[in-house]
Amino acid sequence: MRVLLVGSGGREHALAMALACSPNLTELFIAPGNPGTAQYGKNINIKVDNITDLVKFAQDNHIDLVIPGPELPLVKGLTDACQHAGILCAGPSQAAAQLEGSKSFTKMISDAARIPTAAWKEFTDSEQAVAYLKTQSFPIVIKADGLAAGKGVIIAYTFKEAEEAIETILQDNRFGEAGNKIVIEEFLTGEEISLFAFCDGEHAVLIGAAQDHKRIGDNDTGPNTGGMGAISPPPFFDHAAQEKALDITVRPMLREMIKRGIPFRGIIFAGLMITNDGPYLIEYNVRFGDPEAEVLLPRLETDLLDILYNLSQGKLKKSKIKFSDQAGICIVMAAKGYPGTPVVGGIIKNIDQAESIPHVKVFHAGTNYNAQQELCAAGGRVLCVAAFDKTLKQAQTTAYNAVNKINWKDGIWRTDIGNKALKQ
Repeated sequence: MRVLLVGSGGREHALAMALACSPNLTELFIAPGNPGTAQYGKNINIKVDNITDLVKFAQDNHIDLVIPGPELPLVKGLTDACQHAGILCAGPSQAAAQLEGSKSFTKMISDAARIPTAAWKEFTDSEQAVAYLKTQSFPIVIKADGLAAGKGVIIAYTFKEAEEAIETILQDNRFGEAGNKIVIEEFLTGEEISLFAFCDGEHAVLIGAAQDHKRIGDNDTGPNTGGMGAISPPPFFDHAAQEKALDITVRPMLREMIKRGIPFRGIIFAGLMITNDGPYLIEYNVRFGDPEAEVLLPRLETDLLDILYNLSQGKLKKSKIKFSDQAGICIVMAAKGYPGTPVVGGIIKNIDQAESIPHVKVFHAGTNYNAQQELCAAGGRVLCVAAFDKTLKQAQTTAYNAVNKINWKDGIWRTDIGNKALKQ
């Protein structure tokens, strides 16, 4: 089977590695890919949001299945364009991708399907939004409705902070079109979890759960990032709890989407808050998380290509899906300056020494080669060092040993990934 994988981050490196294990794979192309994905296929210089060129490449190269990694091509209609060209795509339609592309759409689906979620209101007018604030308690959550690269959520602890957030989004256009509408919602307290499932429109099959570490600094300090590390599975959220959460937050959504004539096929990533009253839905994402993919996919013991091929046709029940019981952890190595302006161009050495440690894999998230063909940093989050073992503690020790083998003077990372889960 000839496959086109779309994306360029650590998630796509993990996807490429899993796809390369399939006996059904004949050729893998990655657009645009990175130095890590090049180990498993051929990188193609096409941007993820260039839908026209992606589909043309798929047609010209007789691609059997397109696999989208990030959310942007899905929200821009990649699956629909592939379908129009007669090519299978393992992702949701543009209409179904609104589950990530629009916070208010997700809230409407949740209410219709009776999925527990925070109380909310949507606004396009800042004066009306501020008037609503006067009736609310704090803290409160302000969200840009559209895609904002993971930066469109502001937790306001005071009326003034909330008012400033509304002005920043609706009047100052900080997030562009993504902020033409905002959602104001109740602040939930509890433990945040990422829950993943394969969906074929009608059925949802559990992938597993992970816990991301969003803040840049140890002990969850500093600004939010795209994710500084992850563990899987969370020790306090076992398989039975995960299945129960799917019944509460994912399967009702699938039924509601069918009712609306927009069945969801793809990877669903339900961001949950585990409260004293059970799981509440925070948001949906319509793809694997990053860095969660790097601790989930290496534990897949069955054929990912077979799963995604059947998923794309609504035939998920034909696939065997099994994950190992190992504990996984990944440490993100970011560039100095991240999540602001990162220092790029720094030379990275000794990845091979890190990977010589048993049960370690280093995923490339933001790397490139310089003119001298030396591996260097080319983004904010640059490497994701993952380790797997019988216990989380063993995996954590191994992962940090591997991080310390890597020679990169501009690298920064958290030293406490997994500590919170170990204490629980």
